[in-house]
Amino acid sequence: MPERGVPLDHRAEAWERLTRAVNQCVKCPLASGRRNVVFGEGDRLSRLLFVGEAPGLEEDEQGIPFVGKAGQLLNRIFEAADIDRKDIFITNVVKCRPPGNRVPSIEEMLACEDFLKAQIALINPSILVCLGMTSTKWILKTGESISRVRGKWFDWKGIKVMPMFHPSFLLRNQSK
Repeated sequence: MPERGVPLDHRAEAWERLTRAVNQCVKCPLASGRRNVVFGEGDRLSRLLFVGEAPGLEEDEQGIPFVGKAGQLLNRIFEAADIDRKDIFITNVVKCRPPGNRVPSIEEMLACEDFLKAQIALINPSILVCLGMTSTKWILKTGESISRVRGKWFDWKGIKVMPMFHPSFLLRNQSK
């Protein structure tokens, strides 16, 4: 796994190796049911990284993170915050869709952990936004609920981390 802050002249080669490794991965049963690996998308030199939980059906079909209804809401959130999606990087804790859009298991997250760590190291963001409880618990190793930690800053290995509700949670709970 690359160290955080990989020199620019080595990043392209490291990204190529990482992309190949993720695309060839068969470390867990999710690989057998996937249509596409959902590696991530965006500016690989961005200072802002968003990490969600796992791909959904539409993401699995297109191979792009956050393209379904949750992604449409996330795009509206970006617009409201004057953030251009092409200027950030978005990925998930796991790169393949869990059946029925269930929460990924510990084993599935462990299978993808080195991939996520490598993405974080290569991007070397200043700010990492955890979208939802799964990515928040996985990255910050916290047992606190998303309601208690959202909107608060944390430090993780020198990176500022901000947990927020997952867009799919917001869609399910619009009346609250």
